[in-house]
Amino acid sequence: MRRSGWRAPVPVLCCGNVTVGGTGKTTVVIDLVQRLIARGCCPHVLTRGYGGREAGGIRVDPAIHTARQVGDEPLLLAGYCPVWVGGDRAATARQAVQAGADCLIMDDGLQNSSLQKTFSLLVVDGAVGFGNGHVLPAGPLRERVEDAQARVDAVLMIGEDQTDVIRRSVSLPVLWADLEQVGLPQRITERPCVAFAGIGRPDKFFDGLRAAGLVLAQTLPFPDHYAYNPRDIKRLQALADGLGAQLVTTPKDAMRLPRGFRLNVVEVGVRLVWQNPEERERLLDMFLATSV
Repeated sequence: MRRSGWRAPVPVLCCGNVTVGGTGKTTVVIDLVQRLIARGCCPHVLTRGYGGREAGGIRVDPAIHTARQVGDEPLLLAGYCPVWVGGDRAATARQAVQAGADCLIMDDGLQNSSLQKTFSLLVVDGAVGFGNGHVLPAGPLRERVEDAQARVDAVLMIGEDQTDVIRRSVSLPVLWADLEQVGLPQRITERPCVAFAGIGRPDKFFDGLRAAGLVLAQTLPFPDHYAYNPRDIKRLQALADGLGAQLVTTPKDAMRLPRGFRLNVVEVGVRLVWQNPEERERLLDMFLATSV
């Protein structure tokens, strides 16, 4: 982390976290990308491409790439703006700028020093906070909270702060947002559902479906970024058929499913709802005004 990374000629915003597992970073990135585009900007996203086989330095093309090649999150993000996959963020940043990016958003990468950030946002899941406060393997932290805070400009708390981390351990400006489920057709509220998810916290997805009024006949959690195989597909379809239920999953999981099977599955995503839109706009103003 003491290394000085490459200095890009455009603003660089990092949406990162300090814990392993899903905090909602990709949902935050999608929201910020959409708002930057609405402002007339041309954002490109830089990501590592977790689970992908392409080592890096490539632009994601949804028409030819699969989640197995580039990762599920990059494939999902590529539906919103240009996305570059690679562990060396400086290399992909150079390619993005050359391709016309006037601002860059890093999906994760708070612990990656190959590219200098001009604005860093620490994303925190309010339900789990910082866990037991210990670094791996004793706890869920990638690094000490105080070390991460020294390198970020603000904290985005998603959901209610159930572990009281803001009062106990955060000394930075805090923004607040909630997640709201989208893509829930009326027809699936009228029959039982079989929900499955291979994300950081599958239970959060299942709880959201129940809160939206769905009757879950069964839930199947899988490991994060799980690569579904033919046996899994057969099992899921047989389970739904046996229960007379509708299969439901997340858009990120859908990226890892065979195209034909996706036709049988309802994708229910989430969007970010900012509690104070004015603070969100000030954040974007500060980011676009930054320079290394």
